[in-house]
Amino acid sequence: MKIACWSGPRNLSTAMMYAFGNRADCAAVDEPFYAAYLARTGLPHPMRDAVLASQSQDPAQVIADLTGPVPGGLPHVYHKHMAQHMITGIPRDWMGGMAHLILLRHPARVVASFAKGYAHTTLDDVGFVQLAGIYDDLLAQGLEPVVVDSADIRRAPERMLRLICDRIGLSWDPAMLSWPAGPKPFDGVWAAHWYGAVHGSTWFAGPEGALPNLSGDLAGLVEAAMPFYDRLAAVRIG
Repeated sequence: MKIACWSGPRNLSTAMMYAFGNRADCAAVDEPFYAAYLARTGLPHPMRDAVLASQSQDPAQVIADLTGPVPGGLPHVYHKHMAQHMITGIPRDWMGGMAHLILLRHPARVVASFAKGYAHTTLDDVGFVQLAGIYDDLLAQGLEPVVVDSADIRRAPERMLRLICDRIGLSWDPAMLSWPAGPKPFDGVWAAHWYGAVHGSTWFAGPEGALPNLSGDLAGLVEAAMPFYDRLAAVRIG
């Protein structure tokens, strides 16, 4: 089984990749379109040159890899995708034959977290518009994505992961509830900049506190993202 998880940044997406990647029967692939996205946008992301050198910048090659044999000959593979990477010029007609997850987090938490590592955050950077578009594209292709909110996972990891597995037709494996601390062999090269907190973890963190209190441009970003988040949150499982 090929499992494609679509997320914005700072959204429990790496912990979810670690949960699936900790299964003995599941490979993991980290943000395969990142280099293609940076090459086309020219954005000055942290570690830009290292990212460009670490992956194919050709979307056709990335798609061939994603739709080809599972790495290591394993039965399953988990693809961690960032929705904002799917810009014009990167095809979306290859998604059939996969199970699809859409992973949400409240925009206030995403914006507050992302802006700490990237000072020029825009609505395009945080992925909510793109997640809604991917949801519509999947439905148009006759695919039924499973929408899940990271807050629900943090409140009840086993219940939500069991529910996800059930919805996509994957057997439950308790190995998904924890993982070894530190870097993983399937981490993208950008892990050195972004994955410090999750490298220190061995399981899903508990529920978060109150929403961050943002002002100015960051508050405006949250307001602009909320309609897209609310639309997807209305069909989330759990």
